[in-house]
Amino acid sequence: MHRTHHCGELRIENKSQQVVLSGWVQRVRNKGGLLWIDLRDRYGITQLLCEEGKTNEDILKTARKVGREFVLQAKGEVVERFSKNDKMPTGNIEIFVEELNILNAAKTPPFTIEDDTDGGEELRMQYRYLDLRRPAVREKLKLRHQLMQATRRFMDGAGFLEVETPVLIKSTPEGARDFVVPSRVHEGEFYALPQSPQTFKQLLMVSGFDKYFQIVKCFRDEDLRADRQPEFTQIDCEMSFVEQEDILNTFEEMVKYLFKEVKGVEIEDFERMTYDQAMKLYGSDKPDIRFGMPFVELNQYAQGKGFNVFDQAELVVSINVSGAGDYTRKQLDALTEYVKRPQIGAKGLVYVKCNKDGSFKSSVDKFYSQEDLKEWAQATDAKAGDLILVLSGDVDHTRKAMNELRLKMGSELGLKDRNVFKPLWVLDFPLLEWDEDTKRFHAMHHPFTSPKLEDMQFIESDPGRIRANAYDMVINGVEIGGGSIRIHDKSLQQKMFKALGFTEEEAQKQFGFLMEAFEYGAPPHGGIAFGFDRLCAMFGGSDSIRDYIAFPKNNAGRDVMIDSPSTISAEQLKELHLSIK
Repeated sequence: MHRTHHCGELRIENKSQQVVLSGWVQRVRNKGGLLWIDLRDRYGITQLLCEEGKTNEDILKTARKVGREFVLQAKGEVVERFSKNDKMPTGNIEIFVEELNILNAAKTPPFTIEDDTDGGEELRMQYRYLDLRRPAVREKLKLRHQLMQATRRFMDGAGFLEVETPVLIKSTPEGARDFVVPSRVHEGEFYALPQSPQTFKQLLMVSGFDKYFQIVKCFRDEDLRADRQPEFTQIDCEMSFVEQEDILNTFEEMVKYLFKEVKGVEIEDFERMTYDQAMKLYGSDKPDIRFGMPFVELNQYAQGKGFNVFDQAELVVSINVSGAGDYTRKQLDALTEYVKRPQIGAKGLVYVKCNKDGSFKSSVDKFYSQEDLKEWAQATDAKAGDLILVLSGDVDHTRKAMNELRLKMGSELGLKDRNVFKPLWVLDFPLLEWDEDTKRFHAMHHPFTSPKLEDMQFIESDPGRIRANAYDMVINGVEIGGGSIRIHDKSLQQKMFKALGFTEEEAQKQFGFLMEAFEYGAPPHGGIAFGFDRLCAMFGGSDSIRDYIAFPKNNAGRDVMIDSPSTISAEQLKELHLSIK
């Protein structure tokens, strides 16, 4: 056999045992008469010992040939270490080598296989199979495995069936761009890779599978960032004969279960707020509620005093930064430059320092008296030692800019504790959003989202006013999951398609199969999908999902290890009836 034990397994209790270990060389230390080899596998590291005068000369000769990442098999006796290492689990023992076999030699790796490696990200992605040997990376994938298994345990216990759905499907116009796959057999026709299993899980509800889930790969051809990949994983779920409350309660329990099982963290009850409340108070549909600083609108206090910047603004909005009244002019100038960056786009920043003596110091003292500023402080609940920050402009843009400023202040003041988890349901999203480029409404979630029935009176007169029976789960400012109650009535679905600008022919061509299925008795149903990669990153305390994917793409959507995407041969193009210009 290649091994009797793993490299992280042996302890002082195993002293005097004969063992066989196999693994990779982490490092070699040759001190003349003594030679140590640290042998590593995915379970840990064990030190091997060779000693002149005691170890067979052939073994010593082999040991001196060994380099980093060689694959070795070592046989010998477990002995107590003279110089113990309390920083490693196997630090009390070592193996006195009695037989040493090089199973495979290795080139010197392009970076050190250590937690604190000297390899840059692009280099490590090129040699991802080496990067995956690093314990820090391995632990992230182990966490992913634990989350996946815990998810399956919960869903199985809750009566859900795991059903696989097709990967080669029909291209539909909603959402992001599809990845398309040309058909060799059907000339000029294409499959698409699924952005989600949305229509299939609804068809499963029509089929009578009242509780479905799947841990599923999804594909979107969109611009990338730290929390996006062209292929990603969802926990996809659907339930029949349910209302919104049933789904919220079920998946609150799932998330609580995952946190307790995998992280040992007890999650309290989820807060709830509507989309309108979230935008008004935080300027975001995924607010981070680990800290305060809700928005306070100051139009009634700040306008009409001769300060044109405020007088001409649709919105004057503020946050109270508790305890930041001692910010220096340099710090305030830095904040001003921050909000004026093109990505945020504010024209400037107004501040009010609430001094310890009860007075106020503002960047707009010329226009506002101490009494005026006192009203601002009362409106924002600012006390002595606090700092009021104010932005103004049109409503949507100003709220988004203030959201960025609020998040920056949360970071600067150390309020974003990665060990604190504050979950939130955001409810009652708009059903539709207007696209200025296409001059038409688009579904904010997808075309199958059910409207609030009490808002259907606006379907023709004011479609933008209709609220959706939709919900997002947000944790620490990250959208972890989202879903909705679905439309299960054919006539209502047709009205939705009409509101989205589909002709009857277009709707039939794209979704006729679903419409026909609804005619055979579709139950009321709804569901949710969780971003599994994002959930992994949150559990691991990371910002990037890439760390939790075995073989991720880079920011350009390339796999630099296998050099993909790549060209294909002229013969393949001909078979697929394609030509490249």
